[in-house]
Amino acid sequence: MPLHDRAQSASDNSFVRLTLAGLGVEEISFADAVGIPAKVPPLSSSLLPARQLEEGEQYRFHFDMTKCIGCRSCEVACNEQNGNPADLRWRRIGEIEGGTYPNTRRHYLSIGCNHCLDADCLKGCPVDAYKKDPATGIVLHSADACIGCQYCVWNCPYSVPQFNPERGVVGKCDMCHGRLTEGLEPACVNACPEAAIEIEIVNMAAWRENYALAESPGMPEAGHTISTTRITLPPQTAAVLERVDAGRIRPEHAHLSLVAMTTLMQSVAGCLATALLCYSAGPVLLSILLGITCIALNISVFHLGRPAYAWRALKMWRRSWLSREVLLFGLFFLALTLLTAVSWIEVLHDSPDLLANVERLSPLAAKMIAQPLWLQILPALGWLAAALGIAGTVASAFIYLVPARPAWNTVHTPIDFLSSGALLGTMLLPVLVALSDRLSNLPFMHLARFSTHGLSDHFAWPPLLFALLWSTNQLVRLIRLNRSSLFEAKATVGLLRVPQFRNTFVVVIALALAVSFLSAGGEAQFALAAALGAVLLSRYLFFVTVVPLNMALTFVRAGH
Repeated sequence: MPLHDRAQSASDNSFVRLTLAGLGVEEISFADAVGIPAKVPPLSSSLLPARQLEEGEQYRFHFDMTKCIGCRSCEVACNEQNGNPADLRWRRIGEIEGGTYPNTRRHYLSIGCNHCLDADCLKGCPVDAYKKDPATGIVLHSADACIGCQYCVWNCPYSVPQFNPERGVVGKCDMCHGRLTEGLEPACVNACPEAAIEIEIVNMAAWRENYALAESPGMPEAGHTISTTRITLPPQTAAVLERVDAGRIRPEHAHLSLVAMTTLMQSVAGCLATALLCYSAGPVLLSILLGITCIALNISVFHLGRPAYAWRALKMWRRSWLSREVLLFGLFFLALTLLTAVSWIEVLHDSPDLLANVERLSPLAAKMIAQPLWLQILPALGWLAAALGIAGTVASAFIYLVPARPAWNTVHTPIDFLSSGALLGTMLLPVLVALSDRLSNLPFMHLARFSTHGLSDHFAWPPLLFALLWSTNQLVRLIRLNRSSLFEAKATVGLLRVPQFRNTFVVVIALALAVSFLSAGGEAQFALAAALGAVLLSRYLFFVTVVPLNMALTFVRAGH
């Protein structure tokens, strides 16, 4: 009888690995299977807990490294159970090794989701797509709620959540929640031929006090999120085993839409603040800034797997920095829109002829424009918009301050974002002022002329100062990463030594130097182009050269 048919046969349950109703398999006869009269030792117990959860407890995985043979049956079973493509693995096999020839040792790690007590994927999600199941303690993910922002991928130190580009959402191990609630083992537990993976019950309060048994070579420190997975290590190997893929560092995704969005939004916020300081925030300039803001915000949604649901990102503003960024930049857009409208109303208010024309078309509109209130709120509205833009830039920087990505998680990230805004803002203002003057020569636009006395010859020093600050921050960041004791921080500098990225970094430094010379020489347009190029390229390197914390994987690997 074919193997598959025998596995489905009701009379041959002794051949099937799956336990039924919590009962273990007592023995397997090789004679029944292949006609050879031999016996194997009986399984000692079921791989599921023998009792129900009590208050303060949750389920967890137990992985026994001494039993795992690296056959990847758990990987295959997980993918088949969840219908994932081959390049997405919610359970992954890693390799660790140690010793010197001929006394070498190799062991395997099989890790799914650790269902942590302080799960960072849950805390950072802007749409509340993650929940810790109150009945089982399992960290569940809702694909329906997910918008594919991938913030949870950045936050998890084990890189457990994985983005599925075909579906546009993130997915992860849920301990086969549906099977577990029906009294069946998860697919990985059921498939392991060595019983190296089990489901256990853990007391959450006691585990929070002492989670040393979650530590393992080839794994990030369990204290990041208090992983609940218990790992049984081989004796006397914790200090000598190392991950085999330590030298296989690869670039991360470039996220070009985020490169463009962050750069443009910082430019607008910096330019608006500078224009207000120089009394140069006229209606034409504000209209251009508003147009750039519209472009930037529309570009940002292309980062999402499900752009149509971008509005959901506002949901968790009390907890998620990504939600706060969306909220603050949204308020900035509204404030800038109102500021631009009021600025044009001021133009109409000061032009009796135009106001008379408006009155003929709409007496109500003319009456509203004639109100002196508009002129009184204009200064306060301008500074409110600038404050929201700067606050949005700070929130944007805090998105990247995640422990799981050490190269991002430094003070240099907010300094980079703020100094980029200051540099580009001071570079952009003279160019937009000159453009506004040209537009003012068009019919009816002469009424929108504004004073530019703040843009004197002495305005050359702020761009030079901010260019120096921005360049210094870039160089000091690299020096500190290179001196860091963390492998992942040093690895970022290592990626920058790859010819492709090394050449890009050289161009960044050359453009930063060119900004100073061009600005001092009065070449505002070329200085702006150089500054924009330097910031865009450095932001590209910011994304592609970050090395995240992760579990040990195999030496030769593709994808996760």
